[in-house]
Amino acid sequence: MRTDILGLIDIQPTFMPGGELPVADGDAIVPIVNQLLARFDHAFATQDWHPAGHASFASAHPGRQPYDAIDMPYGTQVLWPDHGIAGTPNAAIHPAIDQTRIEAVIRKGFRPALDSYSAFFENDRRTPTGLEGWLRQRGFSRLFLCGLATDFCVAWSAEDAVRLGFTVTIIENACRGIGLPTPDGRTTMHAARDRLTELGVCFVGSDAI
Repeated sequence: MRTDILGLIDIQPTFMPGGELPVADGDAIVPIVNQLLARFDHAFATQDWHPAGHASFASAHPGRQPYDAIDMPYGTQVLWPDHGIAGTPNAAIHPAIDQTRIEAVIRKGFRPALDSYSAFFENDRRTPTGLEGWLRQRGFSRLFLCGLATDFCVAWSAEDAVRLGFTVTIIENACRGIGLPTPDGRTTMHAARDRLTELGVCFVGSDAI
């Protein structure tokens, strides 16, 4: 349909085995995503694009370790290993991705003191990336999301998209998650799926597209 678009969320080497913040099995999604790209006429992509010393890096907080959580002015922030450094090869879209149908690339997290998971807003949930306006001007209303990681950047993108009035489908086998433990004994993967399902996000396999 003319209103459909595929969103590639942070499919970058920095999030894959051998990268600075590897998501287990993250590289396995590349061929699946390329198959999906062949089925869509339109696509956009996002990239984590951090300056060195970004406030979300554990290295910027003496005494802190990766995956610690701290309070920031915009809320709770998980501290990450240094990753997605702007201009580095590992911050590029994975070189094996067929980019011929990618019509827009949104770079996020470039503000030194503000992290960004969602394709639509920085983590203060107010500062826009501009993606919403681009999608609306182009007439897209149904978003199909894939990428890394399911429980962070994909999930936050899906949540914001639904709240902005888009219809959202996550293509599960074209995503991989981190799965950090949560205080209730579950993981961020379980929490994200429950939250998104309640919001009306659909989860399907690539064979259903």
